[in-house]
Amino acid sequence: MKPHNFSIEFFPPKTEEGARKLCATRAELAQLKPLYFSVTFGAGGSTQQGTLDTVLEIQREGHLAAPHLSCIGSTRAQLREVLQGYKANGISRLVALRGDLPSGYGGMGELRYASELVEFIRAETGSHFHIEVAAYPEMHPQARSPQDDLQNFVRKMKAGADAAITQYFYNADAYFYFVEQARKAGIEAPIVPGIMPITNYSQLMRFSDMCGAEIPRWVRLKLASFGDDSAAIRAFGQDVVTDLCRRLLAGGAPGLHFYSMNQAAATKAIWQALL
Repeated sequence: MKPHNFSIEFFPPKTEEGARKLCATRAELAQLKPLYFSVTFGAGGSTQQGTLDTVLEIQREGHLAAPHLSCIGSTRAQLREVLQGYKANGISRLVALRGDLPSGYGGMGELRYASELVEFIRAETGSHFHIEVAAYPEMHPQARSPQDDLQNFVRKMKAGADAAITQYFYNADAYFYFVEQARKAGIEAPIVPGIMPITNYSQLMRFSDMCGAEIPRWVRLKLASFGDDSAAIRAFGQDVVTDLCRRLLAGGAPGLHFYSMNQAAATKAIWQALL
């Protein structure tokens, strides 16, 4: 079952070797014809130039690109300059996020929440950008309660967002329940599931601890049982994530957004298994 809204996320490379590898990864994944590629934005804007450079490279290659934009640690003037730069370069999609402060960073910036960033983007650029925001089916790790988290999401959407991309998860029921609650709150925009391929057990545990994504006990135990058998981990991970994608699409998810980690093989394998 092929989703009609399929996108892939990259992060800006920090080295020349990383840039070469990402170029090769993009070329391979571009063959799958995703709707767009998104590019992350480092804590406090730490990868701002790298994000712009990567987005412009993707655009020169003939693909639609959506840079992430974070408001934490930035002034309105700085955000205005970034928006003007993206607009001048023909960028028409954005992923608007609150973002995180890098350790040791002094100020929060003039905007504190993603809803304020969405309002700012709309005030500055009108309807120029298609804006996507983040959603958290299993609750944002810093939210006080699921109810508060849902209200934060509703505020972002009503501020002018066009769609949402979720944090990754492995429990389809969490996604379906979140969508149901969002619909009851009056949000009809697409909520696209974020998909994290499973290729490395320790890396997955580390990421999940940081972002609050739950790894089902049976999946954790199975992954741990493989030890250093990376081939077994990848094969099992592909089965788990492909089955998740099938269930999401069968249940009405409007598409899939893959967190590629700048690697092609796992995303490509899952995509091809869905065809």
